[in-house]
Amino acid sequence: MTKFNWAKRPLLTGLALALAVPVSAQNTDTSGDVRLRKLEAEVAALQRQVFPGGDGKYFAPLVQPGQSAAATPGTPATTPVTDLLARMDAVEAQLARITAQNEETQNKLSQLEAKLAALSAAAPATVPATTPGAGAPAAATAAPAATTVGATTSTNLSAMTGGASAPKPATAQPATTKPAATAPAKPAAASADRVAAVKAVEKPVTADAGDDDYSYGFRLWEAKFYPEAQQQLKLYLQKHPRHGRVSFARNLLGRAYLDEGNPREAASWFLQNYQAGKTGERAPDSLLFLAEAMHRLKDTNRACVALAQFVDDYPREAAGRLKGQYDATRAKVKCS
Repeated sequence: MTKFNWAKRPLLTGLALALAVPVSAQNTDTSGDVRLRKLEAEVAALQRQVFPGGDGKYFAPLVQPGQSAAATPGTPATTPVTDLLARMDAVEAQLARITAQNEETQNKLSQLEAKLAALSAAAPATVPATTPGAGAPAAATAAPAATTVGATTSTNLSAMTGGASAPKPATAQPATTKPAATAPAKPAAASADRVAAVKAVEKPVTADAGDDDYSYGFRLWEAKFYPEAQQQLKLYLQKHPRHGRVSFARNLLGRAYLDEGNPREAASWFLQNYQAGKTGERAPDSLLFLAEAMHRLKDTNRACVALAQFVDDYPREAAGRLKGQYDATRAKVKCS
């Protein structure tokens, strides 16, 4: 029988104690973990009682039916950090697209500004080319006549234009403007008889509406309804500016003013008809009536200019169709 060496007992005892310590520690840790889990379960149960939704809507029940732990096929297992990074990548890609679009827009705006600057720099070069014509209408109307009829015609035409458009004689104006101021009062005070008489003038109705409008104005003038004739003839000129009776209408409109006692307004229409075209059907008549209007305005000088121009431009009419009217006007105007 082997003898036990008690001298080694203290060493064995120490080793046994050393081995027992981890076991006790493990037991202590296990019990602490159990107690911690129990405490967590009690807190969860207390939460279900205190907070609403104790039926499992907000908190998972303690006892749950068995569920398969297998993940759903095809469902990626991602963490919140992975989702956040993916969202940040999408935001950065969208920001890059917006930045690119902004740069393209700025480029287009800079190109438009360059084009506008070029246009504004070129505009002053074109504007002066058009403004002189608008700023000097009198010179523009006199220049064509000067090139067509020569130096003598230019001088005569400028003289007639000044007499009709800008009355220079200060002594002749007061005497001639008074009848013009009193004459327009007649239509305002028109009686029922005059209205009925004007309505009695029949307006022709044919296939040519322009000729009908002119003929109606002629009939009003022939019936001595001068204000009504003036209104009708102006309406005809507005509605039918290219009709074949335009020269007749302007000349007749001047005669309506002349017969009414307004020679200055009549002179402007006679001169306009002559300037519109020397070959017009009533251009010779208008030039001769212009001399008559200047005579009534006591402007003998311009009346003589108009008569001399009539003879130069229309020698056949002066010796033919308008000879009687020319002789009668020439007899009233004392030209040197």
